[in-house]
Amino acid sequence: MPKTISGYRDTLLFIDGQWRGAVNGKTIDVIDPATDERIGTVAHASKADLDAALASVERGFKVWSATSAYDRSKIMRKAAEMLRERADDIAIMMTREQGKPVSEAKGEILAGADVIDWFAEEARRTYGQIIPARLPGVTQMAIKVPVGPVAAFTPWNFPINQVVRKLSAAIAAGCSIIVKAPEETPASPAELIRAFVDAGIPAGVVNLVYGVPAEISEYLIPHPVIRKISFTGSTPIGKQLAALAAQHMKLTTMELGGHAPAIIFDDANIEKAVNILAVSKFRNAGQVCVSPTRFLVQKGVYESVVKSFTQAAKAIKVGNGMEAGVEMGPLANERRIPALEALIKDAVENGAELKTGGRRIGNVGNFFEPTVLSNVPKNARIMNEEPFGPVAVFSPFSTLDEVIDEANRLPFGLASYAFSGSVDTIQQLGLRIEAGMTTINHAGLALPEVPFGGIKDSGHGTEGGSEAINAYLHTRFVTQSAA
Repeated sequence: MPKTISGYRDTLLFIDGQWRGAVNGKTIDVIDPATDERIGTVAHASKADLDAALASVERGFKVWSATSAYDRSKIMRKAAEMLRERADDIAIMMTREQGKPVSEAKGEILAGADVIDWFAEEARRTYGQIIPARLPGVTQMAIKVPVGPVAAFTPWNFPINQVVRKLSAAIAAGCSIIVKAPEETPASPAELIRAFVDAGIPAGVVNLVYGVPAEISEYLIPHPVIRKISFTGSTPIGKQLAALAAQHMKLTTMELGGHAPAIIFDDANIEKAVNILAVSKFRNAGQVCVSPTRFLVQKGVYESVVKSFTQAAKAIKVGNGMEAGVEMGPLANERRIPALEALIKDAVENGAELKTGGRRIGNVGNFFEPTVLSNVPKNARIMNEEPFGPVAVFSPFSTLDEVIDEANRLPFGLASYAFSGSVDTIQQLGLRIEAGMTTINHAGLALPEVPFGGIKDSGHGTEGGSEAINAYLHTRFVTQSAA
């Protein structure tokens, strides 16, 4: 077992049913983003480790694809219960390595258990079809079979949430999987894997590796053992990996970057809109792919909305996520601070007004002020590049057509938000906004039972809802007649 340091566990690879260090003994330091302290290490996989994982996942697929959906479902449900039982301890690990408040971390873990339960049920409902035949004595069947071993690549912003959707869909379908989890936040996804191991999943079905992302993806994706790729991350990297997968005819699910519009009309419930959007914007310090970013407000209520939102931003308690009452923790990576500062500086130089925030907090940890920019012009970088941080940018609009054009202007199409009291406006927004997900007059994204994914440069495929498991299944046609 890896050692525990002040509530944090050093992280090993998990290959062929065993927790183990890298063959070459190499490790990567894990840093607490709130204190800048080294809190542990994670094993750094070499090609020898990846070869072992590939051999393991190939053997695991033969076992797991032959396991009944009923038995797969039972193991998954047991893993979900174990994850719930361990949520308090895992939340502390997640907060120490990622920075979000403990309450948010625990919420992510419990939501992850719900995802496992959802896919455990979907495992038992991967139905095929009997297709009426033209000739007597002929039976025509469309059957669903698992695609094969999966390689999944996940980011650091939601260490369990991003893994659990891919992992649960894959094993529900009967696939085996290699998870390449984030080096910045390794312990909490390892605990997710541990729950499945302790629930009795056979050796080889689930494998976990860490290392240099480019090296691992470039090795695993072309490998003939791997038949399906699932990636969550930036659009540029996603395009590179999708192109690599296409060269080898591998199936892909891509959940990529966004730049979500949040539209508020004159006839909206303004207090409700501000309350919901402020929570959504500053959750996880804005490091959320579906975070509202471009706040487009109709001119009649623009000034009052900006004022109310600015007050909400100023009231947020920022600090170490381990402390009681903290609502927003640090940025997960120090490199995000100069990136945000550059975007804010560019916006102000182009005429935007800095209403609050805009600066780093203190000299220890990656803390950043909740920030509001008003009257941000379209040519500002932040109106075109995803900030991925606690920055809300406001611009006014006049008409429905104008705001829909702005909402659809960018190549991204992940999430969108809107608030209006008009039935006609609501219907038009749902039909005309080019986004994989649109939530109107409430925050209704990312539940296990609803689709989760983007369009355009924000990717393809869904990681939620009844369609999600289909990405891990082939449809095969079998027709037969009596001898």
